[in-house]
Amino acid sequence: MTTSIDRSHQLRAILVGDEPSAWEAAGFTVTEGSLMIGTTAVVLDPKMPSGICRADIEGLGGDVDGLPIGPIETPIDPPRDHRNLVRRFDHLVVMSPSIQRTSDALVEAGLDLRRTRTFPSGGQMRRQDFFWLGDVILELVGIDGVTDDGPASLWGLALECDDLDTAVIKLGDGVGPAKDAVQADRRIATIRTRELGVSVPIALMSPHARRGDV
Repeated sequence: MTTSIDRSHQLRAILVGDEPSAWEAAGFTVTEGSLMIGTTAVVLDPKMPSGICRADIEGLGGDVDGLPIGPIETPIDPPRDHRNLVRRFDHLVVMSPSIQRTSDALVEAGLDLRRTRTFPSGGQMRRQDFFWLGDVILELVGIDGVTDDGPASLWGLALECDDLDTAVIKLGDGVGPAKDAVQADRRIATIRTRELGVSVPIALMSPHARRGDV
């Protein structure tokens, strides 16, 4: 059964303050400073601050609880295969010092809160709220019940690849071992981004059994 995708808030692009060569070392095919992952572009500009500097989300603009959201100029280039076998975005991870405040701001901006998960970790209750950005999941992470000041931030990526074991072999020392993920029937491996000069945490994941799940 095919699940229809609401693209009214599609994640169109992210802007990252990295050298293109660092992402090439992580197994991505970069053309003129940008790359396509599924339907979403990653634009690399080493003149920008490190990390994810901005997200281009259909129908959203301006500051959403500190999250920089706005248009990103992306070169028109057809998607190309990546050596790490990444095919599509899975999650865009957002961190918040006050998860309820950020979740409320995202809902007010027009996003639909699909699911909340809480679990104990390090003596605190961690919380994850999940939203759809078209065919990409926005995973909001924070500590449940905490209301610290400070903005939310665009933090990291989880990317789906066709064959995780082969991707781990191809990347060699550039990636950690594959292991079971939190999601049932999925596996995950973490790219060693710091060693490669990539400023964004990136996890590679085996495919979803059903893309409509969140």
